[in-house]
Amino acid sequence: MVWALLEKIDLHGAVMAFVLTAGVMWLLRPCARRLNLLDYPRGDRKFHAHPTPVVGGLAMFAACIIVFMGQAYTTALGSFMAAATLLVATGLVDDVWDIRWYWRILIQVLATLIIIYWGGVRVEQVGPALGLGEFALGGLSVPLTVFVTVGLINALNLIDGVDGLAGLLGLAAIVMFGAAALYAGNDLLALRLSVLAGALAGFLMFNARFPWQRRARVFMGNAGSAFLGLVIAWSCFRLTQNPSHPVNPVLALWLVPIPVMDCLVLVVRRLREGRSPFSAGRDHIHHIMHDAGYGPTAIALSLTAFTLLLGLGAGQAMRLDVPNPVLLLVYLGLCVGWYALTADRPQAVRFFRALGGAPADPVAVTPPLNSSAVE
Repeated sequence: MVWALLEKIDLHGAVMAFVLTAGVMWLLRPCARRLNLLDYPRGDRKFHAHPTPVVGGLAMFAACIIVFMGQAYTTALGSFMAAATLLVATGLVDDVWDIRWYWRILIQVLATLIIIYWGGVRVEQVGPALGLGEFALGGLSVPLTVFVTVGLINALNLIDGVDGLAGLLGLAAIVMFGAAALYAGNDLLALRLSVLAGALAGFLMFNARFPWQRRARVFMGNAGSAFLGLVIAWSCFRLTQNPSHPVNPVLALWLVPIPVMDCLVLVVRRLREGRSPFSAGRDHIHHIMHDAGYGPTAIALSLTAFTLLLGLGAGQAMRLDVPNPVLLLVYLGLCVGWYALTADRPQAVRFFRALGGAPADPVAVTPPLNSSAVE
């Protein structure tokens, strides 16, 4: 059974992507200062203590492109590589010069249009999520695909605020997408995702905290969060919108719950307060957990475990024929609950403290988070 599954994933490609990502980061780290590819500490919105190279996204991208070039070519893969090239290049420019947010959004829209019109990857059916059977979107297909893709790219960017957090959440999502692809018989997607998982694991060796590594040595940067967001959006569409391998779109929501919920709630709250959704603030879930006494590693591991729990639970509920509209309503209920809980920040801090945090000592020096995110 295990060997049968291993034959359906590119284990060699995954290992190669892991080694290439780690190797490229090792080579790029000494060059980061000369190229100004550094994320500098800033008291108002940056919480790491040292200038840190933001070459993780470039390393992951380069490793995946090299491995994919040795695999079977499809138009979907070609469009993904072209869109990823555009996003990573823009992200690197943004990491160096901090370009305006509307230029980033425009490039993200263009990248999405590439996977739509070149690769034929888009949202076409939402009926199964609503229990309606076939329900083609028609003219709404393109705008909805753009909205979802741009939303996921920015959700991953905004959640990138703790060492290892975005990488671990992304890895958990990719592994679960891969498992769903294997279950649905979409072996080609599972093969692609195994390579992406290998690259992300290689990045985490430099980004997550370990006993021998007390802080992140590399960040993924805006290039990396854009690349990771595209990976998740592309995987979601390939898994749920392929007629030959139908997987209900509701499942995709449960595989990336933390970034999506956190982003949706913050956008709604900031708009209601008359603020820009792109304004800076310490109102993300990792900020609240930090105030409740959680360290960076505890935050990353706790939210990743919660993601895996929700994803596996949703998958099992689908196997038990729980109606998809029920799963969608439960998900929306979690979003509403999170909005209500975080409306009173001290209440949210007390909630997480009761779950296992510790009273934060305002005098003590707490471990810095990180962030290469815009927040």
